[in-house]
Amino acid sequence: MGGGGSLGAVQVGMVSALQQHGILPEQITGTSVGALNGAVLAAHGENGPALLASMWKNLTRESVFPGSLVSAVLRLRRTRTHAVSAAALEALVLSTLDTGTFEGLDAPLAVLALDLSTGDEHVLDSGPLVPALLASAAIPGVFPAVRVSGRDLVDGGVVANVPVRHAAARGAGCLVLLDTTVPAPAGSGSPGIGDILARVAQIQFRAQLMAALPAVAARVPVVCLPAPGARRVDPTSFEQSAALSRDAHERTDAFLADLHVDGPGIYGEPFARYVAGAANAPATAVPVIGAS
Repeated sequence: MGGGGSLGAVQVGMVSALQQHGILPEQITGTSVGALNGAVLAAHGENGPALLASMWKNLTRESVFPGSLVSAVLRLRRTRTHAVSAAALEALVLSTLDTGTFEGLDAPLAVLALDLSTGDEHVLDSGPLVPALLASAAIPGVFPAVRVSGRDLVDGGVVANVPVRHAAARGAGCLVLLDTTVPAPAGSGSPGIGDILARVAQIQFRAQLMAALPAVAARVPVVCLPAPGARRVDPTSFEQSAALSRDAHERTDAFLADLHVDGPGIYGEPFARYVAGAANAPATAVPVIGAS
């Protein structure tokens, strides 16, 4: 389950469609918002998708990124490390979980973070749960780093926004990728600074995923669920959550209806709609790369 701020709403629709097709995770590996969503699923079993949908229905910018732009600037000037307090995000996490440890979850969960001191990836899969989730979602410069076992940790999306290699390393026999990428519409005018930064992040995440996929898909099937249709989305705004979830559910449902997994390979089209010009590609197309 990949990161992406408010774009995590895409995963709500995806997991709902997966459940309708009888697919529930045996284990979950997540980064950032994917770690938070994954924890809800891992904690609540068959009730997870419904509880996840309920949580997202009530999310607002204030419940995750509280305060005004002025307060963010003042906090950044004061702390010199972050612009937003993690208190609201922590309260949200605590309200959705009925356990404080990885060991108390119904399904195994691993979350990815980045060690600021060493630059190494750090996988958390045991011990206290809430600090690990906050660390995985600690967007550098936005939220404070989280100290876990002597390490200062931040958002794992910096190194692996969709933690494919890490899921495979945990012994998965088949991977289902819940990427949150939402392509921008074509011809949408001159981009602002927010659009430019979002586009740069998409390019970075695409490079990460495409570098990791071939080696993993040579060993196990990798199912890439389809992206929603192209639209302009602010990763800090939750106004489009319902529409994103609904669109992702419809496309995932159609995709799964035609899916046939037969050995290792890439099933689906990773980043098929990453370029807006490809937005008309059929959502139910299931090309297989490298499958025997």
